[in-house]
Amino acid sequence: MPEITMPRLSDTMEDGVISAWLKQVGDRVTRGEVLAEIETDKALMELEAYDDGVLERIIFEAGARVPIGEPIAVVGDGSGTAASAQTTARSGTSDAPGPRAGAEDARPGGRADAPTGENAARTKSSPLARKVARELGIDIATVAGSGPRGRVIRQDVEAASRAGAATPVVTAAAPESETATPPPGTDADEVALTTIQRISAQRLTESKQQAPHIYLTSVIDVTELLEFRTRVNATLAESGKVSINDLLVKAVAATLRTNPAVNVSFAGEKLWRHRGVHLGVAVATPAGLMVPVIRDADRKSVSEIAAESRDKAGRARDRKLRPDDMAGATFTISNLGMFGIEHFTAVINPPEAAILAVGAATDELRLHDGQVVGRKILRVTMSADHRAIDGAVAAQFLADLKGLLEHPLRIVV
Repeated sequence: MPEITMPRLSDTMEDGVISAWLKQVGDRVTRGEVLAEIETDKALMELEAYDDGVLERIIFEAGARVPIGEPIAVVGDGSGTAASAQTTARSGTSDAPGPRAGAEDARPGGRADAPTGENAARTKSSPLARKVARELGIDIATVAGSGPRGRVIRQDVEAASRAGAATPVVTAAAPESETATPPPGTDADEVALTTIQRISAQRLTESKQQAPHIYLTSVIDVTELLEFRTRVNATLAESGKVSINDLLVKAVAATLRTNPAVNVSFAGEKLWRHRGVHLGVAVATPAGLMVPVIRDADRKSVSEIAAESRDKAGRARDRKLRPDDMAGATFTISNLGMFGIEHFTAVINPPEAAILAVGAATDELRLHDGQVVGRKILRVTMSADHRAIDGAVAAQFLADLKGLLEHPLRIVV
């Protein structure tokens, strides 16, 4: 019988959450028809049937987190539907034994009552349970398993951690923010991370740990830029108007084209200098931060950038972005100016080597043409991976960007 497996829907995906089943056991399906919605680390994706047939079995219920490649449903000729109806679909994270489970259980030390305290890897447990145990500092050999034949699954490890019943592994103390239970005496509700939040937390933590960040801030007079935008929008229909962020994207893209040493990725003993200028634009969504990509932004007009940004930002909030909408960024812009934030630093999104944090334009007094006048001042801060970008290189990039933004006609010519 053809199995439907959890597909790899993005380059960074390790598992997916079954958000909803759109077909039920016994339903006839055709090839290409949508069976379920899958939440990945980047978007809510549609899972299509591989073949024509009948959905005979749903292996994992909605809400289950399943590793890529794991079977989640079976489509057949319908003959297996009755038998499958007697089988309860699994819920929660995929921790059931895989094809090799029998061989593992047959090994010495694989019995549930074996003395495995000195070798947690020999405890009958799922790979995911062992990973969670390491992260929580739990000796998995002390955790009672509730899975098939006493197998320890992720929920067992998390329950043991909450109950404080397991013997902790001697490791470096975890930061207080990562504790599994709230501080004593506090009243709190447990809120599960979305897949996007979980993957973002993992990748950004790795970024801060592995990439030595340097930060450079530039103060830019954007008075003329704001006036230029007003004049441009006066000639455009409401649906085609451009934002300050659209002008920033175009200016950053043009500056990256003339400063290729910033448009790079660090790769151990070498750098990748990217030929294309592909800008990630951070978008806040209810599910977490998403970064759709404007590809070849240096070759597009401001109007084209504005239209594409509106489309992708809207689809990001609706969880309708495709994997290729978020792949291949070489540099990211994060703008919090609309929230009144004047200055902040952002964490680099690997494998990129830099990110630009953009604040709000504020009214400040400045000496201009010998007179003290009110001007619109914008602060941008560049975070750069010092392994890939020297301070002087980053400073030159910001100087060139400042020159463009303070003379906005140069952005469009």
